[in-house]
Amino acid sequence: MAATLSRRSFARLVGAGFTMATLPSVALPSSVGAARRRPLTGTRRLAVDVAAGPPGPLVRLNANENPYGPSPAALQAIRDAMPLACRYPDEQAEKLAADLGAHHALDAEHVLLGAGSSEVLRLAVAAAGSPTRRVVTADPTFEAVSVNARNTGIEVVKVPLTADFRHDLQRMLDAAKGAGLVYVCNPNNPTASITPVAELRAFLAAVPKDTVVLVDEAYHHFASGAGYETVAPLVAELPNLLVARTFSKIYGMAGLRCGYGVAQPALLARLHAQQAWDSANLMALVAAGASLADQAYVEASRQRNLAVREECCAALRAHGLGVIPSQANFFMVDLGRDVKPVIAALRERGVEVGRLFPALPTHLRVTVGTREEMQAFLAAFEAVMPKAA
Repeated sequence: MAATLSRRSFARLVGAGFTMATLPSVALPSSVGAARRRPLTGTRRLAVDVAAGPPGPLVRLNANENPYGPSPAALQAIRDAMPLACRYPDEQAEKLAADLGAHHALDAEHVLLGAGSSEVLRLAVAAAGSPTRRVVTADPTFEAVSVNARNTGIEVVKVPLTADFRHDLQRMLDAAKGAGLVYVCNPNNPTASITPVAELRAFLAAVPKDTVVLVDEAYHHFASGAGYETVAPLVAELPNLLVARTFSKIYGMAGLRCGYGVAQPALLARLHAQQAWDSANLMALVAAGASLADQAYVEASRQRNLAVREECCAALRAHGLGVIPSQANFFMVDLGRDVKPVIAALRERGVEVGRLFPALPTHLRVTVGTREEMQAFLAAFEAVMPKAA
């Protein structure tokens, strides 16, 4: 049972500026700070003044986005490409595929571009699943694969995570017999946990060769814990392995929609046959290419996320709340109670967090925002949780 929060002690955390002065300084381009100070439109918001009462704008901590935005190099690439908007993006797609192939020590034929990795996931379901070839996923995990499968009449088998929030690969292996597709999200969404690479390698070696294994590495760049490793290098030797990546997360391009899959050409041809022409747009392609080349910006975003995430999780653990060890830009905290009223109450106070995940009904998923956003989250969280006697 999760402990209740002390109003006084939690207020000290918030009043002290969430101990932000202790966090390491990460040098980001000046344009990032300027963007964070400007008011935004739509539903994606900056930190609110919690002392001023219920805010109008929302602090958006619900979609695992990178609050620091794209690399300045990506924004400049978009500006430079605007005069080409009247042209189809063939050259830009070819260049990005070649750059991504080189990034993975492969050639361009091993890369399939898409409108976010969500398109790659949808294509994998369409190419590998069928009414007689079911899809196997973990539970909970990112729902896109199971939703796409069910919408097209494909059976979905969900295998619960282990007690320590790893994929139960032995049970998934049993379910993989006769399956068309097995989906492994690593690090996993919504738990931000990892499945150790040794277990994953053994699973890939044992799974039937006519079953496609889709490993979703959307949060790869945030993972730094022992036991994690990308399986993308195994593509060269495993014809049934597909690895999905995205520019939506660490690269801050969720609104631009660019992702890709890495696999052997024969498997990618099956996916491409299901794909619309030119699904990746020109601006996303050039921004992705510029982002891929700006690894210093990627590392700065990663360090900032890590520092703020660990500070916030430590504050929650200090009050007796269990937090699943996170290897992503979000975390899950066990409230010991139904999360739905808490989600609603936080939104009333201007903080939007993750939705309910039925397999973990007492766990709240929170995206790691800026330092100011997480301070606002802690203040709102302290206000809605039961007070200690």
